[in-house]
Amino acid sequence: MVQKAKILLVDDRPENLLALEAILSALDQTLVRASSGEEALKALLTDDFAVILLDVQMPGMDGFETAAHIKRRERTRDIPIIFLTAINHGPHHTFRGYAAGAVDYISKPFDPWVLRAKVSVFVELYMKNVQLREQASLLRLQLEGGGHQPEAPSGDEGEPPGLLAELSARLAAVEEQAEALSKQLGDSADSAAVATAAHLERKLTGLRRALDALEPGAGGGGSSAQVPSQN
Repeated sequence: MVQKAKILLVDDRPENLLALEAILSALDQTLVRASSGEEALKALLTDDFAVILLDVQMPGMDGFETAAHIKRRERTRDIPIIFLTAINHGPHHTFRGYAAGAVDYISKPFDPWVLRAKVSVFVELYMKNVQLREQASLLRLQLEGGGHQPEAPSGDEGEPPGLLAELSARLAAVEEQAEALSKQLGDSADSAAVATAAHLERKLTGLRRALDALEPGAGGGGSSAQVPSQN
């Protein structure tokens, strides 16, 4: 079953949330509403989100203050934030949005197709990271449980070849998808998305090296291979 990404929509006006849901419904992901900055921070305590669409002008805690809280939390600081605002106060206002940690700053009314395309990029990057974490988890379990595995065929002291082949095939699929995404972003002006994709590729490289070290004849021995950090 394919896991769906969660997208957090933050706006104090119900009609704006309804409009965002209509625009993003075609992505077939899980859309979560929050009508205030406080409600958004509460949702972020328990759920993981691929991207946050955050209205700037809200009563009480505005978008800038909400973003500052999000970026201070270790759990949520890396979640991409797209600011949405009905009023364009010029370059200074836009700069404040980027300084608060936003990856993009869009003025209303905006092109629905453009917004959906931007959100889809971050959803795809998020899904690739989820797959990468799953592969790393499988590899870590294999390394930690090496002493409890059935005996390998005579003459082999490494990991069971069937599981290694499965892990390698799964990782290869993620690598192929990540490469295609990087090519898609090659000419993109969205530097945050490009940087995130590059970070994903670096993690994939580290995981591939760890997996290769487990292959029979690699020389390092399966028990000494290190699984790269997924932070």
